[in-house]
Amino acid sequence: MNQIDKIIDNALAEDIHTGDITTLSVLRKPRQMRARLVAKEPMVLAGIAVAERVFSRIDASVSFKAEFSDGDSLAKGDVIARMEGNAASLLQGERVSLNLLQRMCGIATQTAAYVKELEGTGARVVDTRKTTPGLRVLEKYSVRVGGGTNHRTGLYDGVLIKENHIAAAGGILQAVSAARAYIAHTLKVEVETENLDQVAQAVEAGADIIMLDNMGLEEMTKAVQMIGKRALVEASGGVNLQTIKSIAQTGVDIISVGALTHSVRATDISMLMEEV
Repeated sequence: MNQIDKIIDNALAEDIHTGDITTLSVLRKPRQMRARLVAKEPMVLAGIAVAERVFSRIDASVSFKAEFSDGDSLAKGDVIARMEGNAASLLQGERVSLNLLQRMCGIATQTAAYVKELEGTGARVVDTRKTTPGLRVLEKYSVRVGGGTNHRTGLYDGVLIKENHIAAAGGILQAVSAARAYIAHTLKVEVETENLDQVAQAVEAGADIIMLDNMGLEEMTKAVQMIGKRALVEASGGVNLQTIKSIAQTGVDIISVGALTHSVRATDISMLMEEV
């Protein structure tokens, strides 16, 4: 939990800073209270352990009982978790806990919708690096909870040669050859292509994965036929819930969707407190 603890601690420091003046002024003495997290709309749950961890970082004596597990589908009105502890601790953890939980649930819920659209096509939906700075580990986890697959985590764990790399290297063949000479044999090389000529070059260069970036359905279908199983084929660019199935039907293996993380809507969850 070390990386997650850092995320939580930074968020708490940002929110509480020198002290929660509202709680300090209203609650002069410790007071034991109960609280519950309630789903205000249908969603896929993701991040329940993170929500719990927020409260334990503030006050280890707060009890937290999850009523559901990550990956569960929730209905409006479901009680996600129940807590009991010092009222000040519950109040101080409320916003950070909800911010993280709501965003993670939003990503898992959105991902599940995309995965459902791909049923029976054989294609997989994957995320991108278009994540909230500092929250990538949580957001990519949420994609997995929603049934999606992670693309590379960062610049360090996968080779993806994009248009600017190609321009800098002098061409696709030069870029792939240089990458092969540098990386370990265990790493795959992916090349982003924008037209059929570049697809042919990527195949000739021996790319393991060929990305079809912002291509139309007809051009994608031709590209898949050109590649002919010599590489995995990824479609990217402008993908949404209305277009993803048609894209999958062109025969691509992977469809990357930046919208899983970069513009997702947080789900609606409330924390309600009551006397013990």
